[in-house]
Amino acid sequence: MQIPRLHPDTIEEIKQRADIVDVVSDHVVLRKRGKDFVGLCPFHDEKTPSFTVSQTKQMYFCFGCQAGGNAIKFLMDVGKHSFAEVVLDLARRYQVPVQTLAPEQRQELQRQISLREQLYEVLASTGQFYQHALRQSQGQKAYQYLQSERQLKEETIQQFGLGYAPAGWETLHRYLVEDKHYPVQLVEKAGLIKPRKEGSGYYDVFRDRLMIPIRDIQGRVIAFGGRTLSEEQPKYLNSPETELFSKGKTLFALDHAKDGISQLDQAVVVEGYFDAIALHAAGITNAVASLGTALSIEQVRLILRYTESKQLVLNFDADKAGNIAAERAIGEIAALAYKGEVQLKILNIPDGKDADEYLYTHTPQDYEQLLANAPLWLNWQIEQIIQNRDLKQATDFQQVSQQLVKLLQNIDNSDTRNYYVSYCAEILSLGDTRLIPLRVENLLTQIAPTTPTKKPLSGKKKYGRGKLSQSVVASDKSLLELAEALLLRIYLHCPEQRQAIVNTLEERNLEFSFSHHRLLWQKILESTGEEVEIISNLQDRYLEISAEIASISHLFHLNEKSQKEILRTPQAVQAAVACMERVLIEKRYRYFLELWEQTDPEAEPEKWQSYYQSFYNEKMRLQELDRQRQFSITDLI
Repeated sequence: MQIPRLHPDTIEEIKQRADIVDVVSDHVVLRKRGKDFVGLCPFHDEKTPSFTVSQTKQMYFCFGCQAGGNAIKFLMDVGKHSFAEVVLDLARRYQVPVQTLAPEQRQELQRQISLREQLYEVLASTGQFYQHALRQSQGQKAYQYLQSERQLKEETIQQFGLGYAPAGWETLHRYLVEDKHYPVQLVEKAGLIKPRKEGSGYYDVFRDRLMIPIRDIQGRVIAFGGRTLSEEQPKYLNSPETELFSKGKTLFALDHAKDGISQLDQAVVVEGYFDAIALHAAGITNAVASLGTALSIEQVRLILRYTESKQLVLNFDADKAGNIAAERAIGEIAALAYKGEVQLKILNIPDGKDADEYLYTHTPQDYEQLLANAPLWLNWQIEQIIQNRDLKQATDFQQVSQQLVKLLQNIDNSDTRNYYVSYCAEILSLGDTRLIPLRVENLLTQIAPTTPTKKPLSGKKKYGRGKLSQSVVASDKSLLELAEALLLRIYLHCPEQRQAIVNTLEERNLEFSFSHHRLLWQKILESTGEEVEIISNLQDRYLEISAEIASISHLFHLNEKSQKEILRTPQAVQAAVACMERVLIEKRYRYFLELWEQTDPEAEPEKWQSYYQSFYNEKMRLQELDRQRQFSITDLI
């Protein structure tokens, strides 16, 4: 059905209810920084976070690609959805009643939205049915299993809503359809029954199984996991994907664990339902379970929104299968770990036990100590590489070295990479500290092989030709653009520096080189007398003349780093102006140097001497400008 036009009241209420940090956290790992949040921008590739989210303003902005807007705009851009699709999705998420400007379409639209509420009701009734069946005679085997084999108390059984699915083929079907009068199609959409392949009618998906409700973050039942009580396979069976349930976007027990994760600033992910339940029963309340071994990026982001330090511990079995499971589970989050966005640790319990088994013979404090000693994922990988290897044997040494190099090449953060280069060098030195510098050099060489450097130009060779000149020009352009941008940002955000900037540019006869900077400067000079609202007025003028604002919109905002630079504005102004002038002087220096190198000192001694004096003077001016800069312009931007 075509989506009708939505009533402005509906759109406004959704804007009020939808928290931008909540919305963006589904797609970006956010860290608290001051009063705002930061993360890696989802709209362009970057290694250093430039994407900021303001909870107070309910806005996001990327200082790298200038993407910005509210929660609706974010979802439109990240998912390539229409405005109406995003608004309807947020309406379902935040339970906002939908009004449209077309009354005849309102009823059908509301019926589509209410489907989810009906599914919640059916699944809640099913959970109560399973809990009741657990305490009947037919559920005694399941109840005894929980108490004896799993050693769970009644309090824990009730806390997690554990139940029992009777053995009959149509027991739940009759209860929901005949007794509770739910439409059979609705019960099927909830993933509870399936149509028979032959003949008519339906049969229950779960039969003679111990039932574990799977809940969303708000504690509503959205699916079930069923454990067999016989030899039937599979041992564990999950609900199929439904309107409410997506296995790759759900974590078991997160509704119970979110507060514990926030308080302890750490999340623990285990393999099985009963591992998570046993940990919670033991008072370790920051544990969740993956629904299958592979963790999706959506699941990780769901957890990480509750831990400020982004600390995530994977607790899988310590045997070979467990190690393979851990490697498979990491999957999509490896990139986040290499970038330092996730503080990922691996916990392998001794003797190949899982968390549930371990707690049968150990105290909760013992498990907490294991958590405290869990190695970082990179350390764990190194342990796996050197395990059962004899580094005194040439073959093993070579294979280990190659694997370590491959691991080190994946680490994006230079500080982290340098640390692990030293760490691996110590391992490869086999206790001989004299070999460590050599091992470091060898590893660095293999991680980033050096390229042959060009010989310096000399004699009568022409300067300023070929790739060298192009790279210099490219670097000049980048430096000049950064300097101009910094000066404009200071002018916009530091009224007390505006006259000084104007005077300095006039004294040194400097102009903005980039067209988008020249246009902004022109508009600034035309805004004399409007200093109080200068940024707002400039934005309006750009909209009025339909000018491209994307190239300069980042100058209207201050991130945490640029705010700090504002505190030392006089030095920043001096550095920016010096950089602008330096680019011009650099061009003149290269020009006179090229003329000097092309001139024969014997045939034209006066010209040769004149060109030499000119490029020497420019060189001295460059050194003076470098002293004026005091610090790198790239550090300021």
